[in-house]
Amino acid sequence: MFETLFRYSRVLARHLVAPAAEQRDCFVAHFATSGATRESVGNLASDLLVVAQHLDVSGTRSVTPEEVASVADRWVRHHRRRGRSISPARHQRFVQVATDWLRFMGRLQLPPSKPGADAELVDEFSLHMQRERGLSPKTVNNRCWHVRAFLTWLDALHSDAGMATLEHVDAFLSMRGAQGWCRASIATAATALRSFYTHMAATGRCAESFAAGIEGPRLFRHEALPSGPRWDDVQRLIASTATDRPRDIRDRAVLMLLGIYGLRSSEVVGLSLDDIDWERDILHVARPKQRCRHDYPLATEVGSAILRYVREVRPRCASRNLFLTLRAPVGPLAPHSLRYAVAPRIQALEIRCPRQGPHALRHACAAHLVAEGLSLKQIGDHLGHRSSSATRTYAKVDLVGLRQVAEFSLEGLL
Repeated sequence: MFETLFRYSRVLARHLVAPAAEQRDCFVAHFATSGATRESVGNLASDLLVVAQHLDVSGTRSVTPEEVASVADRWVRHHRRRGRSISPARHQRFVQVATDWLRFMGRLQLPPSKPGADAELVDEFSLHMQRERGLSPKTVNNRCWHVRAFLTWLDALHSDAGMATLEHVDAFLSMRGAQGWCRASIATAATALRSFYTHMAATGRCAESFAAGIEGPRLFRHEALPSGPRWDDVQRLIASTATDRPRDIRDRAVLMLLGIYGLRSSEVVGLSLDDIDWERDILHVARPKQRCRHDYPLATEVGSAILRYVREVRPRCASRNLFLTLRAPVGPLAPHSLRYAVAPRIQALEIRCPRQGPHALRHACAAHLVAEGLSLKQIGDHLGHRSSSATRTYAKVDLVGLRQVAEFSLEGLL
């Protein structure tokens, strides 16, 4: 692989003579198969050369993450003694490249996971939520994440799930508040712990009253207005992507799906090439919460944006996901990555909006449908809500309708 990357004999010799040349060559070749550009592959080879010159990978011994971090620190100090400045980003790059290379070779020694009773309890709890309660995979993962965080915190106190007290739970939730968590997030953590200890009580591992004593901060139904940009701002946001830049072409299709159809981030990134029926102009959207598929008519403007993205921008990749990263290694977009397609554009256009993530466009879509006179049932069906209570909150943004209610006189009925 080095022979195809480097034309100059001195540079090539430097890579071939340095330690672990064969292992480095295999890793660079593997990285090249992921669709990386020639420049990215060359940069990796150069970074890997630096790592091999400072990190001892002789023999077959394993290397711990702590040793990688220590070598990276020594590398930084070595350059600073010589008057060279090493940025934190380069330090992090050293650690990342070394870690990925060691993992590829099977030589990264991670701390043994603690398979004790607590880990088995979480696995059992996960199966209980899936098989007996029928919760969605996202809900199961979310609750297990909160429970593992609590059990890890308990372990630092030399305690475990069976020894936990309500004082422990309160202290854990208070710590989350001190870390900056909002009331809704803390309440979600409390719900996860309550569900976990309800299962513990049902299996005879704790008192039934324990779960009832777990309380999060009080939340009020419909206490906050849905916060999204005005519809004319959404149109400005979409219009700002009318360029020939690859990222704008991709993000234009994403923004239309978020704003016009009101899709969730997970639903957008979950779309595949097979979800678009071009012959009948239908968009198939998987609804993870409802465990069903929702069919939408494919609007001409949205279809044109998607078609342009697929023809001109979408990288060639074995993945059937519709939206892919534009930089190597090429792969499906993650739900959280859509924030970078929305928030920076909202800020650049100076759109006043309390929330600037992709979900704000879902709120804007619902508010626009309310303004157009659609019923809450129709809006709920469009957004894929499971119950009318989820849609009811949008009635508060119908100021015209609320004024009509306020002006209604009961004088003739008395």
